[in-house]
Amino acid sequence: MIWLWRIFSRSLWFSSLWFSGLWLVPAWCATVKGAVVLTDSHDPGVSRNQDFSGVVVWLEPANGTAAPRVSPPHHFRMEQKDKHFKPHVLAIPVGAAVDFPNHDPIFHNVFSNYNGQIFDLNLYRPNTSRDVVFRRPGIVRIFCNIHPTMSAVIAVLDTPWFAVSGGTGAFEIREVPAGNYTVHIFHERATDDTLHALVQPVNVESAGPRVLAPIRISETGYIPAPHKNKWDKEYPPSIDDQPSYQRRP
Repeated sequence: MIWLWRIFSRSLWFSSLWFSGLWLVPAWCATVKGAVVLTDSHDPGVSRNQDFSGVVVWLEPANGTAAPRVSPPHHFRMEQKDKHFKPHVLAIPVGAAVDFPNHDPIFHNVFSNYNGQIFDLNLYRPNTSRDVVFRRPGIVRIFCNIHPTMSAVIAVLDTPWFAVSGGTGAFEIREVPAGNYTVHIFHERATDDTLHALVQPVNVESAGPRVLAPIRISETGYIPAPHKNKWDKEYPPSIDDQPSYQRRP
């Protein structure tokens, strides 16, 4: 049965094969793994603590064939806690929904006015949640209209094969069928030219781990810039965390 399935699915693995609503994973799937190293960084978390987390790594078929779309099994979550979005970087497939629960004892607002996907969840209370469905690929930068220090990134990817690096820089992309792929990288403190230079081919031939060489990402050329609120205005100099809301000027 296994060898029959391998022969049959080798010709169809790019198609959306479904059984009882589940994606059928070919028997020879491998794990692509590796690690990223951040260099030339002025971020204290990197320079002092060697924190290499938050780098998105994904695979796309090298022959230009579209990767299979999969129905996300559940909502993803980006929590608001201690005036931070957690996780700071989230990767999801196209069509996935993300919940934004507010775990702080104050009001929050979640919005994005960048091209990845423009949305505004408006003001909502503590211990409540709202969600957004992300319908097109791209990098979505997330902010709070009340607290200027709150920011996050959601990478919406048109592929099921992706991972986000942990603190050591390690990542694993699981259930990758045999074939030729292109490795893509996103890091919020790297320039477009730097990220473009890191694109590389990878061949997955059989089951088991496919270990990539360490990926070194320079932060040279990165210039942090303050963002504006959802009305394209500067944030006020002080933030009031009482249960009130800044109205549009």
